[in-house]
This record gives sequence, structure tokens and C-alpha cells, in this order.
Amino acid sequence: MAALDAAGNSDRAEKSARFFKTGPGEYGEGDVFVGVSVPDQRTLARQFRGIGRDEVARLLASDVHEHRLTALVLAVWEFAHATGVERDAWVGMYLEQVRAGRVNNWDLVDSSAEQIVGEWLVGQSYSPLLELAADDDLWRRRVGIIGTFAFIRRGDAEPLLAVAPLVIEDRRDLIQKAYGWMLREAGKRCGTEVLLGYLDEHAAAMGRTALSYATEHLDAEVRAKYRARR
Repeated sequence: MAALDAAGNSDRAEKSARFFKTGPGEYGEGDVFVGVSVPDQRTLARQFRGIGRDEVARLLASDVHEHRLTALVLAVWEFAHATGVERDAWVGMYLEQVRAGRVNNWDLVDSSAEQIVGEWLVGQSYSPLLELAADDDLWRRRVGIIGTFAFIRRGDAEPLLAVAPLVIEDRRDLIQKAYGWMLREAGKRCGTEVLLGYLDEHAAAMGRTALSYATEHLDAEVRAKYRARR
């Protein structure tokens, strides 16, 4: 914490607070920044590898955004290098922190959900992602969506297609973007026919933002056809 605070910059902190929407009623309301760039956080994190789950959890309990993001950088690294019960323990710690509301901004989710819980579930039941995606909480739902990326990277769109009915009616911007982004990636990595088949059936029910993200890399004529259904 002291090392991160010492690396902070007040101008960057102000810009980050605006960028991550920390004002009253915004999605990041009340979040605190000290102004450390993500590359600098990753560099600093390398000095603290091996500090253990309890210390990572302590960082995640901080009100400071960069403390929490650096904690997740450490957690991702530790999980990737763990085996057996130790690996399971890192996942347990991560899910506990997610449920406690400490993985609570889009960059925190996007830098950890796929890399920890998604990777852990590959080769076994993905039902925990469905449970998270069914949660009304913005961040837990986003974890459930982004966690499917670990499967999509391996050419498996099944978890995403199972999550999709749980989130299709959610018009919150950060859910729309995550949902559309994962559909777009499924089209790129699992086959265009997967995306087009989904859009043929569901494009008219999708929000405009999700549909825009999902069709971003399609040919202009095809993209226009699906977007016209909204």
C-alpha cells in the first residue's frame, strides 16, 4: 500500500476518478484513486509476488482502487502458478472477494474474471458462472459474463450461450458492453456461424449497445441487417 501510494500522482488520480465515473449516482461512486498507471502497478506487483492470500485479501479490502487492482494482478499470477488445493484456495478467495463487493469496477472484473474463475472452470461445470450472471449486482453479473472468455478462447461458446438468456434484458451499459463483447469474441474464435445463429434468433431482443458490440466486425451489409432489427 505504501509503495503504491508513493508512486501516485494527483493529476492522474483526478483524471482516473472522472474516467471511472466516481461521482454521485455513477457506477464507481465513492471509489478512491491515488494516481498510479496500470503498467506501473504491474511492475510494482512483481516485487510483491508470494505475499500470500491473506495479504492479497487485505489489499482488496482497501478503499483505494489501485490497491485493489494490484491485488488482483497478484492473485492472477499466483493462481496461474499454483496447483491442486492451492489453486482452489485462490479461487475461493477470489469468489469471496467478488461476493463481498470488492471486485467492483469494470477494469477489476476484466483483469481477473476470465483469468481466475473462468480458467478454473475450464474442463468442469461452468454453473458458477451462471450463478454469478443471474445475480442482480452489476459487478457479480459482469464477472459471470467475462468468465466465459476462458472457454471462448478455446473455441467453446456453450457457457456464453447459457449465460446470455440471463443478461439479455439487462440494459445497464456495462452489462450490455460485456455481453456484446463476448458475443463478438465468440464469432471470431468459435466460428462466425455461432454468432450469426445467435443473432438470427435474438437480435431483435438485444439492447442497441450489445448488438453494436456483437456485430462490430461483421461485414457492413450483414451488420446493418442485424442492427435494423432494433
